[in-house]
Amino acid sequence: MSEQKSEVESPFSLKQAFEGKFVIGAAVNEHHISSEADNLLLTQHYNTLTPENMMKWEEIHPTPTQFSFARPDDLVSFAELNNMQVVGHTLVWHSQTPDWVFHREDGSRKSREELLLLMKNHIDTVAGRYKNRLYGWDVVNEAFNEDGSLRQSLWYEIIGEDFIEKAFEYAHEAAPKAKLYYNDYNLFKPAKREGVVSLVKRLQSKGIKIDGVGMQAHYSLEHPDLKEVEDSIKAFSLLGVDVMLTELDISVLPFPDENNMGADVGLSIALQDEFNPYSDSLPSNIQKELANRYQSLFAIVNRHSDKISRVTFWGLHDGHSWRNDWPMPGRKDYPLLFGHDKGLKDFARQLPFAEDK
Repeated sequence: MSEQKSEVESPFSLKQAFEGKFVIGAAVNEHHISSEADNLLLTQHYNTLTPENMMKWEEIHPTPTQFSFARPDDLVSFAELNNMQVVGHTLVWHSQTPDWVFHREDGSRKSREELLLLMKNHIDTVAGRYKNRLYGWDVVNEAFNEDGSLRQSLWYEIIGEDFIEKAFEYAHEAAPKAKLYYNDYNLFKPAKREGVVSLVKRLQSKGIKIDGVGMQAHYSLEHPDLKEVEDSIKAFSLLGVDVMLTELDISVLPFPDENNMGADVGLSIALQDEFNPYSDSLPSNIQKELANRYQSLFAIVNRHSDKISRVTFWGLHDGHSWRNDWPMPGRKDYPLLFGHDKGLKDFARQLPFAEDK
C-alpha cells in the first residue's frame, strides 16, 4: 500500500489574499485590542488598523489640560507587535470635538489666532507623540457639504477656509514621515467629488503635503451607483495621490432617505419596526444580495488596485458595528465580513478574486 501524504491547508487570510494589491484593515476599539478572540481575527486577516474613536479629540484631549493616551498607546503597541500599520483618525473634525475648543469660559467664541494656536498644540502633542510610529493620519475629516462647498463648521467660521491648509501644515511639521490624508463620506457624488479635487489641487499648488483621499464607503444594498464610486476613484487617482476606501460597510437595512445616508453621526431617529426587519436573523435572500453587492464593489476595487492603496472596514464584526444603532438606536444590521458570531461570511473568500461578469 502506498503511503499518502496529507497536507494541512493554511487558514484563509484576507491580508494574504489581497497581498500585492493593497493593504486591508479594520477600525478597532479598546475591546478588540483586549479580546483574545478579536486579536486572532485582527492578526490573521488585517495588516492595517484605524482607531474607531480613541484618537478623536473628545477622547484623546477631553479637557484643555488633559490628554488621554493609555488606549491609543495600547493600540499602537499592539500594531507594532504584530507588524501592522496604524492610520490615526482624526486630527481636525467638526464632530466629537469638545465645546471648549471653540469657546471661552464665558461662552464667547475664540479668535482665529486662539483656535489656530490650539489646533497646532493639539496636533503637535498627538501626532508628535506617535511620530515615526503611525503610518498616516486622517488630518481633516468631513469638511465638505454635499454640493462641494465647505461645511460651515466652527473651524471654518472662526479660522476661515484655510483651516484645512493649516491642519496639513501642522501635521507635516509634527510627523514629517507620516502619510497625510483628507477623509470624507459621499465622495461618489460628483459635486462633492469636485470640491475635494479642488482642495487637493489647491494644497498641491501651495506645496502643502497631502498624500491621499479617503473615500468613506458607508453604502447600502442599492445605494450608491457603483459607477459613481469608480468615477471618483479615477478622478482622485489623476491627482497623483493615494486613493483609499475607508470606513467600508454595507447596510442591509432600509433607510428613511437613501439619498442622504452619508455618515452624519448626529442624526438620530426613533426606532420603527419597518426599518428593523431582521432583528432575529438575516434571511438567505438578503444575505445573497449582500454578497452580490460586495462582489460588485470589489470587482471595481480589484480592477483599480493600481490606484487604491488601502481598503479599511469600519469595524471588525457585525456585533460591534455602529450600523446597529444608527440612525435608530436598537436596530440590528449585518454590514461587515464577519457576522455577529464573529465568523467569516462565506462570500468574503471570493472578494480578492471578484471580477465583472
